[in-house]
Amino acid sequence: MRVVAPDGSQIGVKKLNEALWLAEQLDLDLVEVAPDSKPPVCRLMDYGKYKYEQSVKQREARKNQTRTSVKELRMKVRIGDHDFGITRRKTKDFLESGDKVKLTIRFRGREQERPEFGRDLLDRLAGEVADYAIVEQTPKLEGRSMSMVLAPSRTQKSHAKEQQGQKEGNGHAKDENS
Repeated sequence: MRVVAPDGSQIGVKKLNEALWLAEQLDLDLVEVAPDSKPPVCRLMDYGKYKYEQSVKQREARKNQTRTSVKELRMKVRIGDHDFGITRRKTKDFLESGDKVKLTIRFRGREQERPEFGRDLLDRLAGEVADYAIVEQTPKLEGRSMSMVLAPSRTQKSHAKEQQGQKEGNGHAKDENS
């Protein structure tokens, strides 16, 4: 089997007994890296340290990973102006916090005959929050409901991260002008 040193240099082709003896002398583990190659390739390494470093890398990757959730808001076709304003404000709040928003309109009874009213309502809401969102999924009729998905705009994501950083950073800080 071909033996590779911990620094990556080639030691050479050794018998299994010789490679195990060498690993024991160096207080390292003999790990088979490529069993299908001719001859098989083994590496001398501290396997416990290797596994620990891998877990640290995975933990770091999970920490940097962003988790986006989808918030759903439901409306009716015949929504009042005040209720529409509340829905617009909630949509804006969700988008500012970095969440996607799924807007759903339920059609009841004869409202199903005029889906264009629902499309107009969703387009109106998308137009009013255009500074904060991009339309990820255009209004689509699915059975008795029409839905649309809005995602935070790129500039809004960076702005939300800055605000979150300021909230965390200013928790115990005193004002310098005081």
